[in-house]
Amino acid sequence: MRFGEQNKKASSGGELGRSPRPDLAELAYSLRQHLSYQAIMGLEWLPCQPITSIQDLPETLEQISADLGECTRCQLHSKRTHIVFGEGNPSAKVVLVGEGPGQEEDRLARPFVGPAGRLLDRIIAAMGWRRAEVYICNVIKCRPPRNRDPQANELEQCGPFLWRQLRAIRPQAILALGSFAAQFLLTSQQPISKLRNRVHYLEGIPVVPTYHPAYLLRNPLEKRRVWEDVQLLLSLVRGATAGSE
Repeated sequence: MRFGEQNKKASSGGELGRSPRPDLAELAYSLRQHLSYQAIMGLEWLPCQPITSIQDLPETLEQISADLGECTRCQLHSKRTHIVFGEGNPSAKVVLVGEGPGQEEDRLARPFVGPAGRLLDRIIAAMGWRRAEVYICNVIKCRPPRNRDPQANELEQCGPFLWRQLRAIRPQAILALGSFAAQFLLTSQQPISKLRNRVHYLEGIPVVPTYHPAYLLRNPLEKRRVWEDVQLLLSLVRGATAGSE
């Protein structure tokens, strides 16, 4: 199906609501925003496949990783050392999503293991968890040259694997680390300064954007704002946990 044809089928439903179970109008609005964002990124068509909700797919992370394989779907494979799929608890209450692997991540095949990763470990510990108790992944699984922003064709190939990871884990909340991850998850072009300190929803899952740990290394005074965002996320997790008991 041509992208423009599919985009016309999604109608606007106004501003995203705060309910964890968005109604049909909110879902239509979210779809329209997603399709518009993909058009801006240069995509002209999308495969015509049924849209399923996060709750409908029983895939495991192992199955998704096996499907990814030694991926050669875009040009990033030619310069990578390792694919960085993600790591952590497959039943985690919280998923932390970054942009893509850096030099150390590419070398070790693990997300967030450089200086920014060590800071992220301290943030996770302050939240009351160990690294192994959450799940950490990136939008892009291979390191872009010189850590540039991922390109449209790379997102087209790699992005669906992130959606599948989120569907497999079904977390209670998502912490989006940095502008790129937040904009990708929320199909938004707003800067992180506008997206943070608010709760957004991705198929009913709360998403809290915050600054990337690498940004905090350059701007340590912003750590206070990140802690505000973390407290917001923790309140959502506590509420979801209490509601399930």
